[in-house]
Amino acid sequence: MNTNWNVTGDWETLNSTGRSFYPERWQHRFDELRAAHHVPGATLAVLTGGQVYELASGVLHRGTGVAASPDSVFLSGSIAKVYTATLVMQLVGEGKLDLDARVVDVLPDFATPDEAATRVITVRQLLSHTGGVTNDFTYDSGRGDDCLAKYVKAARDVALDCPPGTAVSYGSLGYVVLGRLVEVLTGKTWDQALKDMIFTPLGLERSVTLPEEALRFQVAMSHLGEPGQDPDPAPVWDMMPRSAGPYGRIITSSGDLVRFVRMHLAGGLAPDGTRVVTADAVAAMQRREVDVPDKWTVSADGWGLGWTLYDWDGRSGPSVFGYGHDGAAIGQYAYLRVIPEAGVAVALMTNGGGARQLYAALFRELLDELAGVRMPEPFGPPADPPAVDMTPYVGTYKREGVVITVTPDRIRYEFVDGMKDLSPPLEAGLTAVTETVFAASGAGPSFSEDYMPVVFSTLPSGTQVCYVGMRATPKISG
Repeated sequence: MNTNWNVTGDWETLNSTGRSFYPERWQHRFDELRAAHHVPGATLAVLTGGQVYELASGVLHRGTGVAASPDSVFLSGSIAKVYTATLVMQLVGEGKLDLDARVVDVLPDFATPDEAATRVITVRQLLSHTGGVTNDFTYDSGRGDDCLAKYVKAARDVALDCPPGTAVSYGSLGYVVLGRLVEVLTGKTWDQALKDMIFTPLGLERSVTLPEEALRFQVAMSHLGEPGQDPDPAPVWDMMPRSAGPYGRIITSSGDLVRFVRMHLAGGLAPDGTRVVTADAVAAMQRREVDVPDKWTVSADGWGLGWTLYDWDGRSGPSVFGYGHDGAAIGQYAYLRVIPEAGVAVALMTNGGGARQLYAALFRELLDELAGVRMPEPFGPPADPPAVDMTPYVGTYKREGVVITVTPDRIRYEFVDGMKDLSPPLEAGLTAVTETVFAASGAGPSFSEDYMPVVFSTLPSGTQVCYVGMRATPKISG
C-alpha cells in the first residue's frame, strides 16, 4: 500500500450512499493541487461508503523536510467549537442542561458590561453566535486547570458586539463560556471532559488539546508568507493560551476529524454502538437557528448549534443540505464539509500557503463526484460593479481586539489590544457587489479564494455594523 494513504472502516451503523473513492487517483490530484497553491503540507480524509480514506501530501516543516503522513496532526483552529458544542449537547440530551437556560443561572460568574443583556443571554444563543458576545478577546489566564474560570471573570468587562438575540456575530468568547459550563456541570476540566466524553468513546487516538500531548505525534509546523509563494516556517508554532481550547485548540489528524463526524452522521452512536449523544441532540445541532448576512466567508447560509449550515445546488435535482466548519490557527487552516444524505464527510488540514484555494479546488471536485454537490463559485465583484454611494459606510468601527477603518474605496482591518501581535494590519481596495456587499481584494488565504467579503448592515437598534469574517463590528464614528 502507498504510504501516503490509509483506508479503514466499514461500519454497519452508518447508512451511507456515498460513491466510490479511488485513493490512487485522488492522491495524484491532491499532490498536484497542493503544489500549485504553495501549501507546504496537507492531509485529506474522506468518509464515503462507510470507509475512511486518509491521504497525505508534502512536508510538515519546510525547514526540516519531514514528510506529512496520514497520521500527522495539525491545529484545527475554530473547528474546536463543534467539539465544545457536542459536549454541551451531550449534557442537554442527558437532561443536565436546558438549551434555553440563561447562562448566568448556570454560571453565576458570567457577566457582560450590559447588565440587562447578561440577564437574558442563553445557552442556545452562545451556541448559535447570537448572544452578542465578541470573537477576538484573547486572554492568557495561565496554564492551570482554572484557566477557563479566570477567563470568564476577565471577560466581564468586554463589550458586546450587538444586543443578544438581534443578529449573528461569530463569537469565540461565548465558546469559552460554554467550555466553562461543561466544567461546572461535569466537575472536570474542559480538556478532561473532552477526552472522557468524546475522544475515548470514539477511539480518537490522535486528538489532543495541549501542546505537550501533541509531541507524541508528527506535528505540522505553521508557515507564513506572501500569496503565490512558498511560505516559510512561522516564528512560533502556536500563540494561543490554554484558555483558547474550547474555541480554538484541538490538535488532531484529518482522519480523526471525520471519525468524529461519523458519530454525528450515525445519529450519535460510536462504531461499537455506544450512545455518545442522543439522536435528538444531534438533530438539533443541524437545525437552522439563524440566517447569516455574510454568506461567503465560510460559504454558510445559516448557523445551527455549533455547525455552519450550507444549502448547495445539486448537480442534478434539488438543493443538497450540508454542514461543517472552518478553522484557522497561525498559518494552519482546516476545512470540514459533511453531506448527510450521501454519508460523505471530507476534512482537509493544511500548514500554510494558499490553503483556501486548495480547499476550493479540491472540495469542488470531491463533493461533485462523491455527493453530487455543486459548490458556489468563488466570491468576487461582478464584471460591471454597481455604483454605490459609500458615504453612509465611511468611518471607524470597533469591537474588542479589532478596529476597522472604511474610506470611500478601501478598508483597513487592524488587530489591537490582546490581538495586536497575531497579524499585521490588512489593507484592501473595495469593489461593490451589491448596495451592502463589497469585495476586498488581496485578503489573504484564510478568507476566500481571491476576495474578502465585507458586508454592511443595520441592527434593529439602529447601530450600523461592518461584517468581516462573520463578526459584527459596530460603527463608532464617521
